[in-house]
Amino acid sequence: MLSFGTAQRLANAVLAEGERRNSSALTVAVLDSGGHQIVLYRQDGAGFVRPQIAIGKAWGALGLGFSSRGIANVAARVPAFFDALAVAAEGRMFPAAGGVLLRTRADGIIGAVGVSGDNSDVDEACAIVAAHEVGLEPEPLEPSA
Repeated sequence: MLSFGTAQRLANAVLAEGERRNSSALTVAVLDSGGHQIVLYRQDGAGFVRPQIAIGKAWGALGLGFSSRGIANVAARVPAFFDALAVAAEGRMFPAAGGVLLRTRADGIIGAVGVSGDNSDVDEACAIVAAHEVGLEPEPLEPSA
């Protein structure tokens, strides 16, 4: 189970990693394994649509069982399938890196984190580094850039 305290620590770690990277203002959403929002933080200066993007990245990763980078790859390779998937999901997933699954060895997938605000590679890297910092196993395990 992903506790409120862990979700808060994770979100704070995402924002701290963004500051270390001198990123643009970030928004971070942490969802439980059922896709329910636990925490949503939006830094000063983050765009007003960033919460929906962060939630969509995390929600899509949970719904399909792989990162939002993987969803972006599917969208690029098979756009008709992704279009149908987007309709089935009522537009709630976002095909760009920054949505990362969260696991524990004992429990498997316990939730996801979605980050939006900088370029997608930075968003994803902040999520992955933060997950490791709070003792969770992110998927993907390492940033791609």
